Amino acid sequence: MKPLIFLLASVSLLGAQVKSQNEPTNAAEATAKKAAADRAVDEKYQAWKAALPADQQAWETVLEQCLGGFYLPIHKKEKITGRSNAWDFVQDDPKLPRVLLIGDSISRGYTLDTRKALAGKANVHRAPENCGPTANGVKKIEIWLGDGQWDVIHFNFGIHDRKTPAADYEQRLETLIARMKQTGAKLVFATTTPVPPDTKDGPELVTQIAEKNEIALRVMKQHGVAIDDLHGFLAPQLEDIANPQDVHYNAKGYALMGQQVASSIEAALRK
Repeated sequence: MKPLIFLLASVSLLGAQVKSQNEPTNAAEATAKKAAADRAVDEKYQAWKAALPADQQAWETVLEQCLGGFYLPIHKKEKITGRSNAWDFVQDDPKLPRVLLIGDSISRGYTLDTRKALAGKANVHRAPENCGPTANGVKKIEIWLGDGQWDVIHFNFGIHDRKTPAADYEQRLETLIARMKQTGAKLVFATTTPVPPDTKDGPELVTQIAEKNEIALRVMKQHGVAIDDLHGFLAPQLEDIANPQDVHYNAKGYALMGQQVASSIEAALRK
């Protein structure tokens, strides 16, 4: 039995050695490994970017400046692996109208489905970040509008404004609407999407979203802005499409939203 015991001990020791070689032993080593991995991704991304045409490189530069520490690493990994995402460069078909999507992570989630639904009907772009609250919108709207040549701008601000004082939320919406109207685009406001009651701060968040939607609807009516009632559209089917205890949605939910958003954009284009 001794040879078998010796063999098992040797295998165990070898496994421990391999494990120790591949796993960090302390926080500093873990940080160093992550930094090295990030550098490797960035080197591949920069090489990929350098091979792009000038207009596509310019778009990637904007994304690098705007996406931030959460979304930019994800974007880089997706690009070097050939995956499509909400921030893909859009090569415009000059025969088609130009559409801009402005919104937070919910908007990011339905961007690809909206593009798919409007393929051959419109060039669908999106703002180069998670747009967050109205305060960020007022700060970044010039960057998001780019050259300002838009036929439709579909936008939402709500979940990130849940704790924004009502007067501030209304005033910032007014500011954003005025600026977007200067582009000559038709505006469509998407009501803030519902959340499951079991979400963190669920009951309070449900109330906050309802309050912000009420304010937004009143402001949009005053300014003649069309409404895409995503809240009303999703609420009856929330159980099948919402992630548990989360404000976000599953693939089915985003596909449904993509169809709904596309329909609202087509309606705006027909006017």
